[in-house]
Amino acid sequence: MKISIRRKIILTFAVFLVVGVAIWSLNYYKHRLLTRKLQILEKKTDLFNTILEARRYEKNYFLSLELANLREALSYVRLAEKKLSNIIDNYGQYTLTKNLKQKLVELQDYENSMAPLLAYYEGGRLKVDQKLLENFPRNQREVRRLGRRITIEMEEMLGQERKYVNRLVYESSMYHIAALGGILLLSILTALYLVFNVNRPLKTIEDAIQKIAEGDYDNIPALSTGDEFESLVASLNRMIDELNKRSEQLVQSKKMASLGTLTSGVAHELNNPLNNISTSVQILLEELEDGDREYQRQLLSDTETQIERARDIVKALLEFSRERSFSLQRVHFKDLVEQTIQLIKSEVPANVELRVDVPDGIEAEIDPRRIQQVMINLILNGIQAMEDGGVLDIKAFETRSGEEFCFTVGDTGKGIAPEDLPKIFDPFFTTKDVGKGSGLGLSVSHGIIEQHGGRIEVESEQGKGTTFSVYLPVSLTSSTAESGAQSS
Repeated sequence: MKISIRRKIILTFAVFLVVGVAIWSLNYYKHRLLTRKLQILEKKTDLFNTILEARRYEKNYFLSLELANLREALSYVRLAEKKLSNIIDNYGQYTLTKNLKQKLVELQDYENSMAPLLAYYEGGRLKVDQKLLENFPRNQREVRRLGRRITIEMEEMLGQERKYVNRLVYESSMYHIAALGGILLLSILTALYLVFNVNRPLKTIEDAIQKIAEGDYDNIPALSTGDEFESLVASLNRMIDELNKRSEQLVQSKKMASLGTLTSGVAHELNNPLNNISTSVQILLEELEDGDREYQRQLLSDTETQIERARDIVKALLEFSRERSFSLQRVHFKDLVEQTIQLIKSEVPANVELRVDVPDGIEAEIDPRRIQQVMINLILNGIQAMEDGGVLDIKAFETRSGEEFCFTVGDTGKGIAPEDLPKIFDPFFTTKDVGKGSGLGLSVSHGIIEQHGGRIEVESEQGKGTTFSVYLPVSLTSSTAESGAQSS
């Protein structure tokens, strides 16, 4: 089942929200319960202290038999009854002790056992009679018994509440720690989910696009994410396949454009051997019966030589125009330069001096037809830049590392404007007049050189000329060769 990125992100944050709300709700409940318990504990502590005050005045009364102590004891007992009633009404459902009403009855009994003692006083003084002497000890024992019982029960009840509150405080701390740990764990899981399901595919696509920008048109590894990334990679791979096809068509179209430029020169080159052949054949026909055999043999030999020359020119032209796959060969570079110059020799105007300085020892593993196309593009560009004549230098040398060699094509033409230099390898960019250039030559040349794992550099100064330097490896690695073959 395919799930879109939007749904994945919504689902991730929905889970995060649900778990977060659950943790918050649990903590809120525990916090509210703890607050209630602390209030109950405060109320019960106050109640217990009130009962203790009543007991204190009770004890003082039985020691001194003063009416004021008895009245204070009764006052505190009544106050305790009010406080216990308030606890029952407002906090009864939260307290651990469920028989609070029974405790209220006991407090009332305690008050009722103490209240009759007021009858033994008259005018603020204790009446002394036989009945008082008989009942007072019994009343005293009853009051103390009830007071002691209430005190003990209230103390136990207060102890239970304190233990429960302490337990709630501990549990609340543990819940907070567990909540923080849960949120941290959920955050980590969410981050990992987003990294593997969003960031990693994006990084893969970003790296692939960077390679495409650098001219590496290898397909992106397929993704099985079941979302838009999978569709995007499939679309990018279709685009790369189309780019490879267009690149191949671009190379071939530029080659044919260069071929058109060379046609007039090749026609001139063919005219010379054809004229020689025609002349020799006419002489042979005229002197067929009476001619000198040796001279005729010489004419036939010259004719064969001219035929070979014409065939070589046509062969070179066909080889250049033929659409070929990327094919590496061990090439003697000086021979390749000479063959290239032979092809474009007729395109060199009389006011352009051609200088060639290529040593004999340079050999490299290259595709000769593609590198020849690069040289033709650079040479023709240099010639076209020198409208008023000049010098065209073709040089080659091995670099110090010995792993690559460089050939340069320099002219003394008008140069390239600084603002145009960064754009000269862009497809269809040209500074030539309309109809004099397609803007593809340098772009195609740049692509061919990259297929070989090389690089092209340019130096130019307006009014002084331009020099292109092409660096190519002497031996291509297998990965570079495979990349070049795929790009072709």
